Amino acid sequence: MSNKALKNISIAIVLLVALAFIIKFGGPQILRQYISVGIGDCKKIPILCVVPNDEILKPEIDKISTKDFVNYIFPKMSVSAPKGFSVVQEMIKKYYYKKNLKQSADSIIYVLHEEKGYFIELFSDAKKLGVKDNFEFLRRTFNARPDEIKNLSDAFFVIMKSIFIPDIGNQKNAVMTQFRLGDKYGYITYNLAKDVNYFSCDMTTDTDAYFKIYIKDKGAKLTLNDLFAIITTLAKIN
Repeated sequence: MSNKALKNISIAIVLLVALAFIIKFGGPQILRQYISVGIGDCKKIPILCVVPNDEILKPEIDKISTKDFVNYIFPKMSVSAPKGFSVVQEMIKKYYYKKNLKQSADSIIYVLHEEKGYFIELFSDAKKLGVKDNFEFLRRTFNARPDEIKNLSDAFFVIMKSIFIPDIGNQKNAVMTQFRLGDKYGYITYNLAKDVNYFSCDMTTDTDAYFKIYIKDKGAKLTLNDLFAIITTLAKIN
């Protein structure tokens, strides 16, 4: 694991230990202030207070076309995508969506796949908080808000949300929504702009496998329907 990744995980552990102390000797208000100073608040990082829309998007698969897509096969997964994009498989230990991608001027798609129960094994604290699968981890992460922190569980998922949310352009214009497409369901955070579109999609499957797609779309060529088309092509390789 890279030094940067170790540093981020170490910071998260220190934050959680400090949170336990604050919970024991302080109250929700002190806890919220601690998170605000350590990570940020809704004013400093607007995306932390964006939560999924109540409506669950359910596109019709038979109306989604991928006939002009290019197929990519990686060690852990395969995906098809429109022409004109560089497609890369990344590992979760690399914080590509916060560090490297800002330096890229090209249209690029990052994809990621992890197995059933991945987040439960990665974050042992999640088990203690009653999280039993990848989807529950995602649900609680994307619904977390720093201004609604009342206990250690709330604080933990705000910290996770600050790690999960990628560079999405102007955060004030970002939209977060739920979706269900075939056996895949999860959350999409996107920002449709004049020059560059950003899409970040975190999802699980009926077997609790985890997939992520992150897209920087220079020229703003893609729509939500195009994203759904890409999602339909995601597949695990044994």
